[in-house]
Amino acid sequence: MAETFYSQIAANRRNSLFLSLAVMALFGLLGFAIGYAISGSSSGAIVVMAIAIALGGLAAAGSYFGGDALVLSVSGAKEVDETSAPQLLNVVREMAVAANVPMPKVYVIDDTAPNAFATGRDPQHASVAITSGLLEKLDREELQGVMGHELSHVRNFDIRFALIVGVLVGSIALLADFFLRFTFWGGGRSRDNDRGGNGLQAIMFVVAIVLSILAPIAARLVQLAVNRQREYLADASSVQLTRNPYGIERALAKISEDQEVLEVANRATQHMYFTNPIKKFEQRASGLFSTHPPTLDRINRLRELTGDKPLEGQEAAELQGLD
Repeated sequence: MAETFYSQIAANRRNSLFLSLAVMALFGLLGFAIGYAISGSSSGAIVVMAIAIALGGLAAAGSYFGGDALVLSVSGAKEVDETSAPQLLNVVREMAVAANVPMPKVYVIDDTAPNAFATGRDPQHASVAITSGLLEKLDREELQGVMGHELSHVRNFDIRFALIVGVLVGSIALLADFFLRFTFWGGGRSRDNDRGGNGLQAIMFVVAIVLSILAPIAARLVQLAVNRQREYLADASSVQLTRNPYGIERALAKISEDQEVLEVANRATQHMYFTNPIKKFEQRASGLFSTHPPTLDRINRLRELTGDKPLEGQEAAELQGLD
């Protein structure tokens, strides 16, 4: 039986929430372990954990209110209106009405590589950015599929969701780096030489070192998993908005097969785009893990919604390994 997009949406929301809570728990655990290793007491551990969470909250607040403007500026996006891009505005307005969200600001990035992203802290402060290459290379149905996907990110609060996880991952990395440097420069040696020291504190010191090494890696993996779940969710939501799974399916194939390089994308912004903007053949694509699900997997999940058979043979081979 074909899986409905409603069940896909429900499952992906549950998975994303679970993974985000896992990052939060990891951040708290790391803060507590470091605090106990430094202070030797539960009260000291709680104080350090609280300070770490407070600093992470301040970083999140800064990104919450100014992150979208920074991303648009770094991407070279220019705002357009009905006069300069009437068809694009028409399609975005259609999808905004279908998603029951306010009309977002619309930007165009002057780049021949086809792609798009959404940003903003909530539907009332949202923006979508589309490359000129996407406007040139996609037909109206395909453009609707992409805009349905991006407006789904807005409607589902995916940008805010990803922001929380991203800030926590960055905070984990900073906290772990601080503790490792503290230990390297002699912060832990006095405990090693203190024969009357607390045995539990010594154990927690070792635990803190191990967590400081492994937690940033684990948090990054969870962040990537969250992002992939949100992409699946936005694909399913796009079908719900457009009532047409074939537009987004064709758009995924076209964009993934395109060999143009999106110069303005970088490792900090690549997770925001409709498909991974950093191609496998580029030198900057040196990471071990992808920010997006494989295009072939995304297309086959869409085909489940209509009961179509998954892509096989030559069609599948052409898409395999592009991500």
